[in-house]
Amino acid sequence: MAFVEKSGKNLWRVRYPKDDGGFGTISGFTSKTAAENKAHEIEADQRRGQFLDPDGGKLTLAEWSIAWFDALDVAATTEAQYRSLVRNHILPRWGTTRLDAISGLAVHTWGKKLRAEGYAQATVITIVKVMSMLLADAADERLIAVNPIQPRRRGKRRHEVRTERVWATPEQALGVAAQAAALVGDWAAVLMITAAWTGARWGELAGLRRHNLHLDDATLVIDRHAGALHEVNGRLELGPPKTAESARTITLPPFLVHLLRTHLNGHDHPHVFVTSEGELLRRSNFARRAMRPAADGNHHRTRPRTRVHPVLPGLVFHGFRHSHKTWLIADGIPDVAQARRLGHRIPDKIQHIYSHVAPEVETRLINALQHRWTIALHTLTGNTTTPSTEHSAERLTRLALPVATIPAVDLTA
Repeated sequence: MAFVEKSGKNLWRVRYPKDDGGFGTISGFTSKTAAENKAHEIEADQRRGQFLDPDGGKLTLAEWSIAWFDALDVAATTEAQYRSLVRNHILPRWGTTRLDAISGLAVHTWGKKLRAEGYAQATVITIVKVMSMLLADAADERLIAVNPIQPRRRGKRRHEVRTERVWATPEQALGVAAQAAALVGDWAAVLMITAAWTGARWGELAGLRRHNLHLDDATLVIDRHAGALHEVNGRLELGPPKTAESARTITLPPFLVHLLRTHLNGHDHPHVFVTSEGELLRRSNFARRAMRPAADGNHHRTRPRTRVHPVLPGLVFHGFRHSHKTWLIADGIPDVAQARRLGHRIPDKIQHIYSHVAPEVETRLINALQHRWTIALHTLTGNTTTPSTEHSAERLTRLALPVATIPAVDLTA
């Protein structure tokens, strides 16, 4: 309960209880009546849950961030990202600033400055988003009146040209995989092909274990509890996949069942995909040693151990997932089947609950993927013009299907 006490000659102050068990003070009242009125107002606001502690806004953002991270309950990878952004970008600029001294205009100006310094638009958006989350929770805790970061509706609207994700045709995906095989080993090619023909994410495949690969049933299971490999502060650990919908069973086309069975016979590690040395996969290492040169080529290198040529510059591993989605659209696969396979949630809640994938739709999907593989492999093995690509194509053919079993296809049709 708030109360009034004399603080000097003709001066009174109001004391009020705080959530931490202590008392706050509002001073400067020149009459006891004014102080009592304020005390009654505080009590009424506290009962309604609307009381704004005048001392709350005096906390610096650095002080508030400590309590905020202690209460944060997100995936370990997400928390690591937030801590990195707060430590490297937010605190250097705002750490010593009081919460009640942060204005939305100042934050948007700061974001504009970050873009001018060369940070990508997506990076700046994420930094400001985390800053907004900090302040929104401060407002929820009644430390400040409102979150000062609001959508901008003033000034000239920015027209950002959205860069389309690079995606691959089946022939390009197989070409990149063939070059990856020549660069680091067959395992990299099998990983890329699996990504392109299942739409699975990097973490889902890097974390895939043998007991979740059911080749007799032609299925791959993404476990809801340990279905993805996460890298947090340099440490690799298994954890849940990206979303609840990401826990799913993916049906495999026949060629991929054969390819994965051959691949598993080549090592005895509990994980399906590991390096040639039997180590778990790290995204940055794979990108540097396999993904980038396999897609971009290495013509800029003077004397590379293996010369590879540009196939699809700019393609990243996640681009295989975009490719898979694009193929499904082109093959007329219904949205619900696409969403279930990729681990997406259908935006329409009713449709998400009541839509199902009929067996004949799943069969059509698998047949379409098998057909795309057959044509891509036929194209690659029939158009090998460089020693590295020719060697890689032969290795993939040996792993997957004898060339003699591939029916002749009119590629000009």
